[in-house]
Amino acid sequence: APHPPHLPALIPCAGGGSRAGAGGPKQYERLAGRPMVAHTVEAFRALADRFATIALVVAPDDREISAALPAFPKSDGERLLQVGGATRAASVRNGLAALRQQGAKASDWVLVHDAARCLVTPTQIEALIAACEHDAVGGLLAQRLADTLKTATGDGRVHGTLARADKWLAQTPQMFRLGLLLDALERAGDAVTDEASAIEAIGLAPLLVPGSAQNFKVTYPEDFALAEAVLRARERSK
Repeated sequence: APHPPHLPALIPCAGGGSRAGAGGPKQYERLAGRPMVAHTVEAFRALADRFATIALVVAPDDREISAALPAFPKSDGERLLQVGGATRAASVRNGLAALRQQGAKASDWVLVHDAARCLVTPTQIEALIAACEHDAVGGLLAQRLADTLKTATGDGRVHGTLARADKWLAQTPQMFRLGLLLDALERAGDAVTDEASAIEAIGLAPLLVPGSAQNFKVTYPEDFALAEAVLRARERSK
């Protein structure tokens, strides 16, 4: 059988979740009986034979991860990286640098996935890997825009309507060569909100891999109820 690829997965988990309206970091809020991040990690653990490393990036002063994931790391292939930064881009950049220091190669593919996208499935992760592992650039899960898209004036009125045929909603995981991504993030700074934006900024065009509407990022208070409903429905269907 072929050897599994040398493939790290990096899960930034250092955000404060200010838009979620929770009492603390949203990634530790409970959904379907478990902290949100536990569902995220489970999707990657289901493909443990595909990954050389599953790494969580948390803030240096994080005191909640041990209660949320008491069994993490549970193997030599899991890493807790306490190098989170003030922004998502900084956390990913610091996490990639830590992986390099621990032996990951610049030529390794790396998957970066938001801890708050707790509904991602192993099937979706596998689809991204299959689509990107022989691609020259790499790519990301994304969803075609279904809604009508408006631009707004400063006082909250419609300024115009944009064509939606070529619009996609970016999701994660996003998969790129580790060295290329680290260099792109170092050049882009903290303003970028996903890895693909940094890759685009150096003149490359990432591949769009169709994802799922269920792979949304839990961001606002109403998102928690929707994520809970999806997780409960999945439990009943097992």
